[in-house]
Amino acid sequence: MTDLVLVRHGETVWHAENRYAGLTDIELTPRGHEQAARLAGWAATAGLEGVWASTLSRARITAEAGAAAAKVATRVDARLRELDFGQGEGLTSAEMAARFPEARAAFEADPAEHPLPGGEDPRQAAERFVAALHDIAAAHHGGRVLVVAHTTALRLALCHLIGVPLGEYRRLFPRLDNCALTELRLNAGRPALLQYNSPIGAVR
Repeated sequence: MTDLVLVRHGETVWHAENRYAGLTDIELTPRGHEQAARLAGWAATAGLEGVWASTLSRARITAEAGAAAAKVATRVDARLRELDFGQGEGLTSAEMAARFPEARAAFEADPAEHPLPGGEDPRQAAERFVAALHDIAAAHHGGRVLVVAHTTALRLALCHLIGVPLGEYRRLFPRLDNCALTELRLNAGRPALLQYNSPIGAVR
């Protein structure tokens, strides 16, 4: 049994403007660094055995603050990266609707069946992300681990693990705040959702 605390990285410039940030390596805003510092304050007393992060700097920098506070090393895994949003990268929803209205409408109706033009298949993204989580859980059996990653990849992974259609991720999990806590327990590979999108300080 392993508890995985899943966290979306701190705010970036693009996220502050509601732009889609996939594989583009976008820097944290000053607010993003403040969020990472609050996460570190939580991590100092959270009983963490390990800290993992996506290879993208916005996740890695957020994770490193928590790892330093918990006195553990940060480990990275490329499978924890965000989706590639293809032609939607760097755009707002409104800009996508103006540039490719039919594709954007199809994405909004079912984002798993109709990824953004040129983007990564969400089903493949969910599978590689969940595989990473299972490997992390196996490496820290009986412990509690912080995993810092990205909003779309995290929500797809949650759908995959709890057995709901991937196309429902935007409806079931409409928001995942920067540096909020989502905790998942894996017991012999079987998941239990302990908390979702909890503000730091609201729960342990």
